[in-house]
Amino acid sequence: MSQRANLVNLERVTKSYGVRILLDEVSLGVGEGDHVGIVGRNGDGKTTLLDLMGGRAEPDSGRVSRTRGLQVGYLSQRDDLDEAATVREVVLGGRADHEWAADPRSREVVAELLVGIDLERTVAGLSGGERRRCSLSHLLLGEHDLLLLDEPTNHLDVEAVAWLAGFLRARAASRRTSAMVVVTHDRWFLDEVCTTTWEVHPGADGAGVVDAYDGGYAAFVLARAERSRQAAASESRRQNLMRKELAWLRRGAPARTSKPKFRMDAASALIEDEPPPRDRLELQKFATQRLGKDVVDLEDVDLVRGERRLLSGATWRLGAGDRVGVVGVNGAGKSSVLALVAGDLQPDHGRAKLGRTVSLAHLTQQVPIEDPEARVLPTIEGLKRITRTATGQELTASSLLERFGFTGDKLTARLGDLSGGERRRFQLMRLLMSEPNVLLLDEPTNDLDIETLNVLEDFLDAWPGTLVVVSHDRYFLERVTDSTWALMGDGTLSMLPGGIEQYLEHRRAGGGAPVSVAGVGTAAGSGSGAAAPGSAGSGAGSGAASAAGSGDERSLRKTMARVEKQLARIDAREAQLHAEMLTHAQDHARLTDLMAELTSVTAEKEALELEWMEAAEQVG
Repeated sequence: MSQRANLVNLERVTKSYGVRILLDEVSLGVGEGDHVGIVGRNGDGKTTLLDLMGGRAEPDSGRVSRTRGLQVGYLSQRDDLDEAATVREVVLGGRADHEWAADPRSREVVAELLVGIDLERTVAGLSGGERRRCSLSHLLLGEHDLLLLDEPTNHLDVEAVAWLAGFLRARAASRRTSAMVVVTHDRWFLDEVCTTTWEVHPGADGAGVVDAYDGGYAAFVLARAERSRQAAASESRRQNLMRKELAWLRRGAPARTSKPKFRMDAASALIEDEPPPRDRLELQKFATQRLGKDVVDLEDVDLVRGERRLLSGATWRLGAGDRVGVVGVNGAGKSSVLALVAGDLQPDHGRAKLGRTVSLAHLTQQVPIEDPEARVLPTIEGLKRITRTATGQELTASSLLERFGFTGDKLTARLGDLSGGERRRFQLMRLLMSEPNVLLLDEPTNDLDIETLNVLEDFLDAWPGTLVVVSHDRYFLERVTDSTWALMGDGTLSMLPGGIEQYLEHRRAGGGAPVSVAGVGTAAGSGSGAAAPGSAGSGAGSGAASAAGSGDERSLRKTMARVEKQLARIDAREAQLHAEMLTHAQDHARLTDLMAELTSVTAEKEALELEWMEAAEQVG
């Protein structure tokens, strides 16, 4: 088998901005057929890494090399489209309809990404989302050896994201020597298109490093958890050794002076190795006002915006504790429905009623800054100096801001200088300080990195109120909501027992609303909710059912059961080895033997986990 050639190599590359080292002596490569996803916190250097690979930035030190004649396609977050050109010119090279329509790939891209955009419109008149889709369309129609994609799912709805994932998979299958590197916060998309994940993050000294993991987002989370577990065990051993050394040193000055110097040096090194405190982001559990039985009732509602009828005779009831996700194509009226629930819009017919005990907070897509010159801490102190949490704890404004990740000079930063993600966090904190019991979130994942999304999801898990979320982030929707509803673009609001997968199936089939809800039920009582993260909703369930009972499936399930028993035994031995290593921390010979056995056990565990995953994939 021939070895795959590397298309781009980074050798000991360092890149700084100001005094901060974003990337510190990073060495990595992208080979033919690689599909890499890059994750990390906002500002940690993901886009910088793409810029270096694409030749848009030069390293401060180190070397970036590319294969001779390499064709690189780069989708940046800011387009460089010709303002005076038409959509036809920037996307299709000016080709006439009969020319580009003769090409199946061009037809597919135009049909999926440029729907509703007149090819004769000039770029200058396009919205931000339309410009983004034009840039993506142009890139996908090119012939490139390496695609560098920076947030390709921005401004795409759930349906378009699913199509893009399928298009890129098909492209990879037909062009096996090409490669792709993607920066995205869309975790479902990462799992669909990537076979390797790079995590960009600050190292122990604060300088940026890149860790590589096999697999997409799910595999990355599992692998990182395992690394964290091993690091925790190592840290526990280190702490145990440090306590012994410190106790030994504290037995008195006369005793210390008679001890060998290397023992003193060892203890000092341990003390110096104390890990630095990390900025912690924790969405504090605020007190939530009591919510009565009646929450939100939309009864026989018509909603018209301009020439579009968004709702027609729709009845929708939200109860206490309901957790609802709302999906639909761009322009179907999702944000308008949230505004209707919030009371910011009035129906053209029918009634929108809020319960008497409802205290509602609405996170909109816009992140307005009333006074860009205002400072973070004084603004919060102007709202509340002391905030009460759900546990009865009282927090000062500065303590509260720290929980939301505003530390150091961020406390006195101008609101106008905050990044998009920081503005989003600040906006969410201000809303939660009002102690709402109904929360409407319109595209809450915009501008948030994966680490912040994890924190937000953890917060929403324990939030006791009624939650309604509009989002194109499939992973987030399936993670935090229990039922999925869809605006199908024909005036109906529909409940989807099969979740987002059911919605996509109906869209692919060209169908309308799966279940009309005019005059029926409540959100919580009408369906089984969205599919779990990583599942395929009702579509996957039917596929598994059709295969049930086959000899192959029974054999695969037996394999999975056998492997699970072996893994349980290995886990027990692994825990035993860690305990023995703590006990024999001072016995170097015994410690060496234990570490050798642990390495062997870990390798066996990895092989079994791979065997289990392969069987599980075939079972479906």
